[in-house]
Amino acid sequence: MAPVLVLWLAMCLGATWAVDRGNFKTCDQSAFCKRQRALKPGDSPYRALLETMELTNTRLTLQLINDNNKVRLLLELYRLQGNITRVKINELKPLKPRYEVPDVLIRDPPTEPLSVLSQDESGVVLSLGVESQRVIVSVRPFRLDIMEGHDVLMSLNSRGLLAFEHLRMRKDTSQADPEAEKKEEADSADQATKEEEEKAEEGMWEETFKSHSDSKPNGPSSISLDFSLPGVEHVYGIPEHADDLKLKTTDNGDPYRLFNLDVFQYELYNPMALYGAVPVMLAHNAQRTTGIFWLNAAETWVDISSNTGSSEIPQTDVRWISESGIIDVFIMLGPTPKHVFSQYASLTGTQSFPPLASLGYHQCRWNYNDQEDVRSVDAGFDEYDIPYDFIWLDIEHTDGKRYFTWDPHKFATPKEMLQGLMDKKRKMVAIVDPHIKIDSNYKIHNEIRSRGFYVKNKDGGDYEGWCWPGNAGYPDFTRADMRAWWASMFAYDQYEGSMENLYTWNDMNEPSVFNGPEVTMHKDAVHGDWENRDVHNLYGLYVVSAFGWILLKLRCFVVCSGAVWTGDNAAEWDHLKISIPMCLSLGLVGISFCGADVGGFFKSPTPELLVRWYQTGAYQPFFRAHAHLDTPRREPWLFGPENTALIREAVRQRYTFLPYWYQQFYHAYRTGEPVMRPLWVEYTQDPATFAVDDEFLIGQNLLVHPVTEEGARGVTAYLPGKEEVLLSGLTSTPSRSTTIPVFQRGGSIIPRKMRVRRSSSCMEHDPYTLYAALNARGVAEGELYIDDGHTFNYEKKEFIHRRLSFSNNVLSSVNLVPDSHFTTNSWIERIVLIGSSKPAKVTLKTADGNESQLEFDFDASMSVVTVRKPGMNAGADWTVTLQ
Repeated sequence: MAPVLVLWLAMCLGATWAVDRGNFKTCDQSAFCKRQRALKPGDSPYRALLETMELTNTRLTLQLINDNNKVRLLLELYRLQGNITRVKINELKPLKPRYEVPDVLIRDPPTEPLSVLSQDESGVVLSLGVESQRVIVSVRPFRLDIMEGHDVLMSLNSRGLLAFEHLRMRKDTSQADPEAEKKEEADSADQATKEEEEKAEEGMWEETFKSHSDSKPNGPSSISLDFSLPGVEHVYGIPEHADDLKLKTTDNGDPYRLFNLDVFQYELYNPMALYGAVPVMLAHNAQRTTGIFWLNAAETWVDISSNTGSSEIPQTDVRWISESGIIDVFIMLGPTPKHVFSQYASLTGTQSFPPLASLGYHQCRWNYNDQEDVRSVDAGFDEYDIPYDFIWLDIEHTDGKRYFTWDPHKFATPKEMLQGLMDKKRKMVAIVDPHIKIDSNYKIHNEIRSRGFYVKNKDGGDYEGWCWPGNAGYPDFTRADMRAWWASMFAYDQYEGSMENLYTWNDMNEPSVFNGPEVTMHKDAVHGDWENRDVHNLYGLYVVSAFGWILLKLRCFVVCSGAVWTGDNAAEWDHLKISIPMCLSLGLVGISFCGADVGGFFKSPTPELLVRWYQTGAYQPFFRAHAHLDTPRREPWLFGPENTALIREAVRQRYTFLPYWYQQFYHAYRTGEPVMRPLWVEYTQDPATFAVDDEFLIGQNLLVHPVTEEGARGVTAYLPGKEEVLLSGLTSTPSRSTTIPVFQRGGSIIPRKMRVRRSSSCMEHDPYTLYAALNARGVAEGELYIDDGHTFNYEKKEFIHRRLSFSNNVLSSVNLVPDSHFTTNSWIERIVLIGSSKPAKVTLKTADGNESQLEFDFDASMSVVTVRKPGMNAGADWTVTLQ
């Protein structure tokens, strides 16, 4: 399955307690960003040459000329299926090919016909085919306006910030190629380019940051384009940043940076780059949602300006600046959030459908010391009656940081350890990092070196850097043959000590280079024909893509292809709070399986913070506790009986909701919609929801407002929805630490499993309880999805997918996919109707026509009817009638 993540990588561990900002560049320290940002809005030097326009059934091409230097660009414009417009801009005759990002789009996007509506000397108007949508191409200065009726949806280059640094030969070296110079001189006016060449601004041909030098063999190559969004005050996305959900204006500080970096204990509310980069932004107002997907893998900066607070019509202006490559942008025109999710998914694919067990609780630490430690921790969960599915091993489990190995003393019999977990239907995750210890006695290193699979340095030798094993090489995952070989190393006969309940943790694939510039790889390192400068933000995606061969055979849980986490956070209340907008931002751009290290990776949480973090993490998609090597142990039972009980209850609540979580991930896989989502996604016309990021929705039907303030004994939750009565079918807004503020939407039905066992696999055949919260009209709807939980057989329609609905006092279960086939031993053991009046009797009718009367209780104080032991199979047709 094609990966949903566009430019992504895993998080990493750190060896310090706070970020050193001096290790990471500001825009002023990044030469191309400084150059580009020095350009101010105004008249653009670019002019469209209408006489060069060519229009086929699927594409418009048009040359642009920079009147300052006479360099020509080629504009390509496509109308794509699904209300998407694609704009590409490249040099017409580049000195050498410029990098165009491969392997991210799942296919060549299907096109639809373009047609000319009108044309004169000032420009051309093209129909986009959707209602009154059209694109206006203006000649002088060049500008694109996407219109619907009389409204401008989005403008490109309206502020004149299109800038395209053309490739050129350096004039002050003896290495210049005369033929290439002739070519360049033929393509541009001598007098204009000479001025640029002679100026030779600092950082154009080489750049130094701290002690590191970047040779820049291709010289300046950056690109920029601005977008104007009339009527828009709220923009979101472009993760990963430790910031609010709503993106801020950047006029008085640095732009948001997209450049995959290993940042230890990052600062909060800061636009600096973190571990991953997804160049997708969403814009929303009460009338429309749109999206911008900037397909570029180089270091990128995003400037945001807004006139919010003025008396003018609201407008947000966004400028994208990348160091290399071409301009290749997809404009997703919505009009609703769910349309944008679908549009983006049509380009890059959807969130992978994780196995059910991965939605349970994960216990991790850097590091569990040895097999006895693993056994003891595992036994502790049984002793304190806390379920879990995965226990994790960090880098110390290996033989001297040699991945695919085990420490021969501490983990001498790994299969015995794994079998002990398997006997309890539990699993293990072990880390495998993409840096390889340079050691002639290490099989993995010898194989990679002999095959020529390492990334190269600028001089053609194997690139080497310092990471956890010491001196290390970095496999070139941009190579398909390298990825295939890497995947083969996970076979049971290659990965000694592995077996079917061992899963993989991908980490450190920014890539992290401790002695490199900004703790990452030099930009002039070489991957095949391309510099790291061009492909940097793709490296982590390629590492994960290596698992594609494995995934075809086994639906495995691979952290980074399935789940991501918010990195090296700290045991502080603000880090708990920021985990919500960080995960919401990732969900908006297709990465639903997000969580934060419960308790904080660095430092030591107070018992109150730890409890509140478990209560929050239990309602975030990826639920894992993790801690730094130097922190005190913090297994859930180490903080006294009262806190153990609170943590136990939070974890057990998570397990009762696993059917609902699994159903939401199935929808994410099918539609691209986020599992954990901001309120505005569902309540698109309610401005009060647009900036809310201290509460969130899971799917449509659960609203969660975690307690993230120290000492809080209550929260004020905003409950949106005019026609829906939101009822707390779970708990009320808390007045003490024992409660979690979770609300079920009126009008919904949620299936749960209330018999919590030691792991999700132990609950496979257990019965369901259906919670139906009726709305003001006495109606509710929901779904029930079941498959085997761990194979790809759902692709062959081996699953159960049923609609549950309550109307006119009748609750029914109907098959949504009649040609699907799967059987389950699970049954319905309880039905809870919230907001119901007391019936005289309750009757069950099964598909074979049999009728029976059911027992029920009625709680008048809560208006709740509880139907007990109806007993029908969860995959069968049936109706329950209240009379």
